[in-house]
Amino acid sequence: MKWNKAVLSLKPYQPGKSTDEVKRQYGLEKIVKLASNENPFGCSEQVKKSIQEFSNSFAIYPDGYATVLRSAVAKHTGVKETELIFGNGSDENIQIISRSLLGPGKNTVAATGTFSQYRHNATLEGAEVREVPHVDGDHDLDAMLAAIDENTAVVWVCTPNNPTGKYIPEQKLRSFLDQVPEDVLVVLDEAYSEYAVAEDYPRTNHWHNTYKNIIVLRTFSKAYGLASLRVGYGIACEEIIQRLEPSREPFNVNTLGQVAAVAALSDQEFLETCRAENRKGMEQYYQFCEQENVSYYPSQGNFIFLHFEQDADEIFQYLLKRGFIARSGKSFGFPTSLRVTVGSQEENAGMIEAIKGFLRAASEK
Repeated sequence: MKWNKAVLSLKPYQPGKSTDEVKRQYGLEKIVKLASNENPFGCSEQVKKSIQEFSNSFAIYPDGYATVLRSAVAKHTGVKETELIFGNGSDENIQIISRSLLGPGKNTVAATGTFSQYRHNATLEGAEVREVPHVDGDHDLDAMLAAIDENTAVVWVCTPNNPTGKYIPEQKLRSFLDQVPEDVLVVLDEAYSEYAVAEDYPRTNHWHNTYKNIIVLRTFSKAYGLASLRVGYGIACEEIIQRLEPSREPFNVNTLGQVAAVAALSDQEFLETCRAENRKGMEQYYQFCEQENVSYYPSQGNFIFLHFEQDADEIFQYLLKRGFIARSGKSFGFPTSLRVTVGSQEENAGMIEAIKGFLRAASEK
C-alpha cells in the first residue's frame, strides 16, 4: 500500500474506556465514568421529546444547510445565518479548517498541553506543527506570537483549555488578537464556554466583527449533553465561512442531531442548572484538594486537572479496578496528572473517596 507518510506517523485517537468494557474487564456491576467530560445530567427533556416525536423518514438525507438549526443558532448567538458553519462535532470543524488552510510549506501554532486534534489534523495535511510550551497549564500567548511567521496559516487557542481548565481573560485575549497578522486565522476553541463563570471570561459572539481573522468553535456535546449526536458550529465573518464551506462534507450533520440541537437551545433553564451543579461539584474537588494537599488547576470547564507525585497511569488503574474511570494526563504531556470530569455530587463523592484510598495506599508503601 502506498500510504501517505503523515498517516504512518500518527496513532489513532484513543477515547476513554467505555463502561461496558470496564465492567467486563474487572467483573464490576457499577461504573462511574468521569473521563470524557460528558454532561453527567444528560440532556434536556425537550431534547428527548423532540426525538420521540420525530416522524420523518430515515431514508431521507439530512438538510445539508441545517436550515432550522442555523436559524436557531443565529438567533441564540445574535449573528447572521451566513456567519455560521456546522460540523459533525467540533472535531469536524477542526478538520475542515485544517483541510482548507494547512499543507506542505505552511505551519500552524498551538500550545502544548492542549487538545490533540490540532496537531493530528495539521500533521495529516503535511503542515509543520509549532507547539509552544504551556506555562503552568496556561497558553504562553507571547511565545505563540513569536512563533508566527510568514508561513503561519492557523493558530489554535483553546479556552477554557482541555485538559487544564485554564482560561484566557478577555483583555489578555484581545491584546493577543490585536498582534496576530491579519492573514493568519485564529481558532478560538470554546467547547466548554457554557460552563465558564469567570467575570472576565471572553464572550466572543460578535468578535468577528472586529477581528476578521478569527473563528469561534462551539459544540453541543458538552453542556448541552448531546455528545452521541455530534453537532458543532463555528462563528466567523462571511468571507471565512464561504472559504471553509467547500471543505465541508455534504449532509455532515445528521437529522436527529439537528432536531436535538434546536430543542437543546430552547431550554436554557436546563443549561443554567447544569452550570450551577457543575460549580457545586467543582467545589467538592477544591475542598478535597485543600484537605488532602493535592495540587490542581482551578477550572472553568466541567473537569478538573489534579496533580500527584505518582505515575498517572498507576492512579488511573487503581481507580479503574474500583469502578471509577478518569483520564490519565500522560497522553496530554502531564505524566503525574489526572483529568476528572465533574459529575453529580454522588459521583464526585465516590471518586474522591477512591482517590483518597489511593493516596492512603501510596503513603503506606
